[in-house]
Amino acid sequence: ADVMVVDWFYYTKMGQMDLDPKFWPDPTAMNKQLHDMGFETMISVWPRFTPESRYFAELKEKGWLIHKADGTPINGLPYDRAGSDIDTTNPEAAAWYWKTIRDNILSKGFDSIWADETEPDLPPNGSYYHIGPGTQYYNVYPLLHTKALYDGFRKDEPAKRALILSRDAYLGVQRNGAIVWSSDIYPTWDTLKRQVPTGLNFAASGITYWSNDTGGWQYLPAKHHPAHPPLLDPSDARDNVGGYDDYPELYTRWFQYATFLPIMRAHGSRRTNEVWSYGKQAEPILEKYLRLRYQLMPYIYSLGYQTWLNGAPYMRALPLDFPSDPNVADLRDEYMFGPAFLVAPVTEQGATSRKVYLPAGTDWYNYWTNERLKGGQTITVAAPIDTIPLFVRAGSILPLGSEVESTHQQQLIAKVRVYPGADSGFTLFSDDGMTYAYEKGAGSVTQLHWDDSKQQLTHQGAAAWSGVDSGIVEVVGR
Repeated sequence: ADVMVVDWFYYTKMGQMDLDPKFWPDPTAMNKQLHDMGFETMISVWPRFTPESRYFAELKEKGWLIHKADGTPINGLPYDRAGSDIDTTNPEAAAWYWKTIRDNILSKGFDSIWADETEPDLPPNGSYYHIGPGTQYYNVYPLLHTKALYDGFRKDEPAKRALILSRDAYLGVQRNGAIVWSSDIYPTWDTLKRQVPTGLNFAASGITYWSNDTGGWQYLPAKHHPAHPPLLDPSDARDNVGGYDDYPELYTRWFQYATFLPIMRAHGSRRTNEVWSYGKQAEPILEKYLRLRYQLMPYIYSLGYQTWLNGAPYMRALPLDFPSDPNVADLRDEYMFGPAFLVAPVTEQGATSRKVYLPAGTDWYNYWTNERLKGGQTITVAAPIDTIPLFVRAGSILPLGSEVESTHQQQLIAKVRVYPGADSGFTLFSDDGMTYAYEKGAGSVTQLHWDDSKQQLTHQGAAAWSGVDSGIVEVVGR
């Protein structure tokens, strides 16, 4: 685990910009302890201020709240009178907002910000921003709101990368250090199924860093009995999943899918949400995929470097990689994760197999069995509950990392796995992981090249490991 997140309601009042001392007696010491354990901390900060909070009068007097035509600040929806939104389209208000968060919250040792409710929640029709009518500038708030935070980070924390988890997006938020998620989704199989094309569409807009609440955010129904016998026993997780018999199965399938998202996050309205929270049968499967995620970190981090260079998304619909294959034109339940992986999540309850189309123009390897298959065909692949269908494109070079508890630990390249069948290359990138020094050329770049005719892997640039003769290179099928 890398980041522990504090959600809302830690304050005494919405907009008070404090931590309730009854529950948070010493947040600075807490953050120091968590940092010593290898965790970073992120904290939710809402842009809303109730009339009773300490800054409301000042913000109203200066006209820094989103308001109606007569100047009255907006105040949520009829069921949600939780305060007025600060107008961060106003540069002065934006600078004030950052400074207030910095001085009152980040100064306690928190590393990053969860910018929740960046819509704003009340649709802006009939309201006014500093830049003009909400009806005209309807959806720009997330862009300018995250910009206020990003600009503040870059100015006041220049040695530390800005990280902002934003509930909403507008074209361009990717330049503000923002990652985005699909909001407060339901814990159902249908929702899981629809997350796959949702993420692909989102990534196609140019905003790469997308995720969802693994397992769904909304509260679990009191009872749910599936049409098929659950593949995982829920009986020893009843205090967490209640009468939702197939929830450990759903969570496990969702967790497998989340392993191959740009951002892997576990969040939701369960009592507990660790890998041991869903029963003894689910636990080793969840652990398997959590370890796999960290093993793939050299590959994943290198994808981030490519995103910075050219905007290439991590997860992408198949037409981007296989434009000449008409069979992938509207295929919504499979995707590429970087240049190597074809991911086919299981989204049907009780399923232990699924059909997978392997795009034409290349051979494919079953990641779990190393079986080599021809592209351009649909196959039925086994998918027991501990297995997500996962294939690797022939010619792929896959750097795998040593086992670490978090990315704050130094991770060595434990193995470079090559899947023969085509000439290929891969750019392996590594740096301090914490600063913006890469913008000025810092970091190590290793160009890996596989010559299929010679069955030989070579590399140029920085030495990413000590010697090719050390057994670090593994050629699948050899």
